[in-house]
Amino acid sequence: MPDASASPGSLLAALAERLGARHVRTDPAELAPHLVESRGLYRGHALAVVTPGTTEEVAFAVRACAAARVPVVAQGGNTGLVGGGVPFGGIVLSLSRLTRLRAVDPLGATMTVEAGMILADVQAAAEAAGMLFPLSWAAEGTARIGGGLATNAGGLAVLAYGNARDLVLGLEVVLADGRVWNGLKALRKNNAGYDLKHLFVGSEGTLGIITAATLKLFPRPLSKTVGFVGLPSARAALALFERLRAGADRGLTAFEYMPRFGLEMVLRHGIGVRPPLAGSHAAYALVELSSPRPGADTRADLEALLAEAMEAGLVEDAAIGGSAAQDAALWRLRESLPEVQKAEGGSIKHDVSVPLSRLADFLEEATAACEAEMPGLRPCPFGHFGDGNIHFNLTQPVGMERAAFLAQWGRFNGIVHTIVERMGGSIAAEHGIGLIKRDELARTADPVGFDLMRRLKAALDPHDLLNPGKVVALSDDPPPALPV
Repeated sequence: MPDASASPGSLLAALAERLGARHVRTDPAELAPHLVESRGLYRGHALAVVTPGTTEEVAFAVRACAAARVPVVAQGGNTGLVGGGVPFGGIVLSLSRLTRLRAVDPLGATMTVEAGMILADVQAAAEAAGMLFPLSWAAEGTARIGGGLATNAGGLAVLAYGNARDLVLGLEVVLADGRVWNGLKALRKNNAGYDLKHLFVGSEGTLGIITAATLKLFPRPLSKTVGFVGLPSARAALALFERLRAGADRGLTAFEYMPRFGLEMVLRHGIGVRPPLAGSHAAYALVELSSPRPGADTRADLEALLAEAMEAGLVEDAAIGGSAAQDAALWRLRESLPEVQKAEGGSIKHDVSVPLSRLADFLEEATAACEAEMPGLRPCPFGHFGDGNIHFNLTQPVGMERAAFLAQWGRFNGIVHTIVERMGGSIAAEHGIGLIKRDELARTADPVGFDLMRRLKAALDPHDLLNPGKVVALSDDPPPALPV
C-alpha cells in the first residue's frame, strides 16, 4: 500500500496491479472527456482515470489515494453543470463499471442498484418489474444514478415524487479512509439513530462516494395526458397551477413554465419540433396529469380543468396530446430548451428557487432588474414552476461578443441572488454548488449552518481528499476562474 511519501507512479502501479492496467488510464486522449463538463466552464487536470468494477475495488482505490494523500474526484456520467465533477489534480474515480441491478422487490416497492447504472436503465428495470422509478432528467440517457444522488438532482417529476433525496431508502458509501458504510436497508421506517444517508445525498462526493442505493418505486401510471397551454403572463401560469393542483391533487405530475422567448428559441433551433398553438403568447405551461388507477381518464380530467381555467380568463389557448407520440412531442418543446439556448450565444445561468407565493414577484422583479442593467439582454426564465425552481437564464444581447457577456457572470449573479435571498429562496435549487457557486454559498448561507458544513467536511474527510475545493472549501484557495 502506498504511503504519503510515495510517488504518483507507485500509486498508479498499485492501482493497476489491483484493478488491471486497462482500468487505470493516463493517456491524454482518454483523460480529456473527464476534465471538463458539458458547459465547458472549467477545464481541469488529473493523474489518471480509474474505473473500479466493485465496491471493494472502489474502497481499495480510495484507501490507496488516502495513504498517498492524493485527491479523489468521483464521476458518474459527468453531466454536471456547476464544475462539481471537474478534477484539479489527483485521481478521477469513474463509477461507470458499477452497473449491476442488485435487487428488485415489487411488493416492497424498492430496488437496489449500483451507482454506475445509467438513469434510463434504472427506469427500464423498474418498468420491467411493473413499477415506476420517477426520477427524470434531460440527461437521463447518459447520467448515472450515483451522480444524481450525490447532487440531489431534481428534474421533471419533483412536483409529484420529490427530489432524488426523497427517493432514497438506503445507501452504500465508501468513506474518505476507504471504509465502507453499508446502509442499504430497504425500510420505510428506520429510526435507529442519525439518518446518515442524508449526509451523502447532495454532498457532491465531498463526504463519501456512493457505490449503491436502495430506491423507492411507485405504481406505474395507467393513464397519462400532456397539455401545452398559452397564457397571458407568469402570474396567470401561477394561478393555473393553483387551480390544477386543487382539481387534480397528486394526479398533477408536471407543471413546466416557459416564456415566449424560450419557445421561440426552440422553434428556431430545435430538431423535429412544431408550433404547438396557432398564436403567440407571453407565457406557456406544459402540464401533465397521470394516474395509476384502472379506468382513470386523465384526458377528460385535463380537458375539464383547462376549460374552466379558460372561462376564468387564465388560459388563452391549449393543445392536448392524443397519443403517446403527441405527448412526447409536447415534452420535446420543453426538454429542448436548455440545449437550443447555445445557438443564441452566451447564457448566464441561475438555478434558483423561491417560495411559490413569491414566484411571480421574483420573475417580474429579477427580469426588470437585469434588463435595466444591460439594454438588449434577453431573459429566459423557465423550469419547474410547481416546485418553485426557476432556471433564470440570461441570453446575451444580439451582436454582443460572447466572452464580453460571460465576463458579467458575477455581476448578474449578485443581482439575481440578492433578490432570491430577500424572498427567502435558494441560490442552488437542483444543480448543486460545485465550484461556480462555492463562494456564493459562503456569502449567502446562514453562518451557523455554514460552520456545521465545514465541521462535517473536516470530520469525515480531515485531509480534504474527496473532491477538494467543491461546495465547502477547507482552505482559503480561491476557485479557478471561469475561462471567459
